[in-house]
Amino acid sequence: MIVAHVDLDAFFAAVEELDEPSLRERPLVVGGDPQGRGVVATANYAARRFGIHSAMSCAEASRRCPQAVFLRPRHSHYRDVSRRVWHAIREVAPVVEQTGIDEGYLDLTAEACDLLAARALAEAIQTAVRGTTGLTCSIGIAGAKVVAKIASDRRKPGGITVVPAGREPAFLAPLDVRKLPGVGPRAEARLRPAGVTTIGELAALTDGDLATLMPGKLGLELRDRARGVDRRRVEPVSEPPVTISHEETFDRDVAERERLHNELRRMSESLSRRLHDRGLLARTVTTKLRYGDFTTRTRSSTLSTAIDDADRIATLACELLDRALDQRPGALRLVGVGVSGLQGEAQLALV
Repeated sequence: MIVAHVDLDAFFAAVEELDEPSLRERPLVVGGDPQGRGVVATANYAARRFGIHSAMSCAEASRRCPQAVFLRPRHSHYRDVSRRVWHAIREVAPVVEQTGIDEGYLDLTAEACDLLAARALAEAIQTAVRGTTGLTCSIGIAGAKVVAKIASDRRKPGGITVVPAGREPAFLAPLDVRKLPGVGPRAEARLRPAGVTTIGELAALTDGDLATLMPGKLGLELRDRARGVDRRRVEPVSEPPVTISHEETFDRDVAERERLHNELRRMSESLSRRLHDRGLLARTVTTKLRYGDFTTRTRSSTLSTAIDDADRIATLACELLDRALDQRPGALRLVGVGVSGLQGEAQLALV
């Protein structure tokens, strides 16, 4: 199997730069209000030189670069551009698993007999994307999804990285362990104190070490991926998910409503981005609460009109949380928010 991972370079910011070329040389942040609680959706490369990155608070981004230009996202416009991009890509490589508005996997096995031919296809994809939209993309090519995804980030913007068969462990080994998809803040908090700071060190863990640090199936899967082993196939997705959710388990039970509200707002931002990336809207918002005694409750609200706005999702989620806590006060070990009743734009046009 020959897999490519395509990643559009600083997508939201790049679209804004195309529409207004004067922004190209200026630090540009697409996200929320720097005077409010908004987060960075995308920063262009000029802004990244100041340490600004996605998911950072816009207030912090403004502190790091006071001269930055802040723009609110235009998600409908980005979706339109994204559709043109992926149509152009499918003209070159038809087997596509789009995982976001700006990234996805391609199965090049049928189109490329070897990695040299795969690289030529990648160059053709870059030409098609640039010719159709004026945007650039970075592409990683390997025999496994996880390696291709990491490789696509190695020569940004506009680069191509090919990892030959058998070279996966050597390619991955020196990279920071957080570069491995699936290693989030919690896994990192377990690994770094044990001296596991690189992907190679994770790959070298014995079964005994792994059972202590990361017991269960996830630990085994992450070690396999650290060794360049990833059996997942490229699977074109035609149906939208039934629900999208985000939840957080606290180290200590939390009773302060302000903190719980802040957590729900953060999660709502994440859900909103995921809805935007997939071109979906949601009619139902659900808040999940788990108390210290492991009792779990959910509260839902269904709207007459589907939404994808982070503020509206957060407002509903916080109202549902307050309603549940008014009925049963107490500290929570987990809080979460989910959206369902998902609809794409084509479905909405038929309603």
